[in-house]
Amino acid sequence: MSLRQDVRHGARIGRAEFVRSLRGYTKEARRIIGIGFALLFFGGMLLSSLPAVYLAGRTARSMAEIPYFGVATTAVPVALLALAMLRTFERIGSVEAEDFVLTAVHPRAVVIGLLTAEVGRLSLWFGLPIAAIVTTFTLGLGTPTLLLTAAAVVIPLTCWATVWGYALGIAVLRVLRRLPGVRRVLKAGGVILMLAFILGSQFAGKYIVSESASVESLLSGLAFGPLVDYVSLAFVGTPLARPISGSAVVIILAIVVLTPVGLAASTRQATALWFTDVSTRSEPRQTNVSTGGFSAPKPFSLLKSGRVAWGFLVRSIRHPQKLTHLVMILFFLGPLGSSIFQSPGDALGPLIAGTGVGFGTYLAGATFGLNPIGDDRPHLPLLLLTETTSQTIVRGRAIAGLALGIPVAVLVPLGSIALGTTSVYGLTFALVGIGMCLAAAAFAVGLGSAYPVYEARKFWGAETVVPSTLVMMLYLFVVGSGTVIGLVTTWYSVTGHLEVTALLGGLIGLYLLLTVGASYGSYRYAIHRYRSYTLD
Repeated sequence: MSLRQDVRHGARIGRAEFVRSLRGYTKEARRIIGIGFALLFFGGMLLSSLPAVYLAGRTARSMAEIPYFGVATTAVPVALLALAMLRTFERIGSVEAEDFVLTAVHPRAVVIGLLTAEVGRLSLWFGLPIAAIVTTFTLGLGTPTLLLTAAAVVIPLTCWATVWGYALGIAVLRVLRRLPGVRRVLKAGGVILMLAFILGSQFAGKYIVSESASVESLLSGLAFGPLVDYVSLAFVGTPLARPISGSAVVIILAIVVLTPVGLAASTRQATALWFTDVSTRSEPRQTNVSTGGFSAPKPFSLLKSGRVAWGFLVRSIRHPQKLTHLVMILFFLGPLGSSIFQSPGDALGPLIAGTGVGFGTYLAGATFGLNPIGDDRPHLPLLLLTETTSQTIVRGRAIAGLALGIPVAVLVPLGSIALGTTSVYGLTFALVGIGMCLAAAAFAVGLGSAYPVYEARKFWGAETVVPSTLVMMLYLFVVGSGTVIGLVTTWYSVTGHLEVTALLGGLIGLYLLLTVGASYGSYRYAIHRYRSYTLD
């Protein structure tokens, strides 16, 4: 087929893939509500930053006055390249109805369609916020032509990053197909790097605010001069324009030449991935037959619900991608961790003790309780026909979460005694942590049963079912608020700063009543949901 025909077919495939993505976002009310909450949160942050952007446009007299301009213009293309690679692993390594599509059109048309849809998705999620910021800066600068020149600079750079990110991602997928043992190493390394990046970004943000001058001078050395000169072309025709350098022209020529080359490389890599079968050596395999069956260690073996809990723990070790939703807590632990390390010595121990209780409480409910029915959906027909009662199944999930949460909530406060926390404070925090973990585990199973999610999503090449974002945010809000209130009350009580009055006693009683009542009610609701579950 000719290039013109491939482009036409690719445009149709891209439109179909993009529309399918939009329908996936809006096919369920639960997902729409979750997206709405995300838009409110991030949209609020964006709107709050626009006045500062407008003021920067009003006061800027040169590009040197735009903070972190060089670092940002270097980091954004690199981030787009990495994002395109990750998206290739997760989503666009193949097309929907692959067998049918590959027999109908040329692979180049499929690649063009996938890349077109991906550029559309990137424009939807990142292009609109960036367009709002650029438009606001343009209004402050008073030069409308900046919108056109910025688009003329950003769009080719985005296409280059998407094409080459896809080519590199397909190449990695081919390597993983030939060397399947490397996949586990990359998964573990990728998760560790992601966790380190999230935590590091939280610490770095606070450090940048407190040490802005030194950090800015340090980051300025990371800027890539030719790329900065290229992005500076967006300011041509504005008061911030500077002479066009030879390095900017080289970058333009490189983008013009390398984008078609990247498309050709992507097509060759994708064709090899889609049409090549990996030969495997047929070696006799020895089947390992278990002679003792499934046996749980003590104390899990003492109760049937304990054995169910042990099964959940073993399955999470074998399939750690089922716990990827726990990463959300790092966005809260990062700023808290930086505050802890900068706290005075006498406050370090109690802060660590309280953080341990909070983290343990989060693990007790969030690990296994936020999507019980959705997580059990593949084997529910068998599970519900066994002699095991619904109460035992729900209790097993809660015990599995408690097996992870209680040790953290107890050992961290006790360990903080070595950092200055008195023995009484450490023991009190540990005892309070046990109660909070019990309440969180019971509350989580009911909340997760109310909004089950059945659809599996790809994460690092593995299918996994994760709880609803709305459920996770609601759990964080309710349990986080209750934990903070309980810890603050405990701290002021053991330090003697609270005067015992009838009003205080009533408020504490109301807090305990709401905590116990909501947790027990959620626990009973989860049992009811399992008992009344019907298979469609």
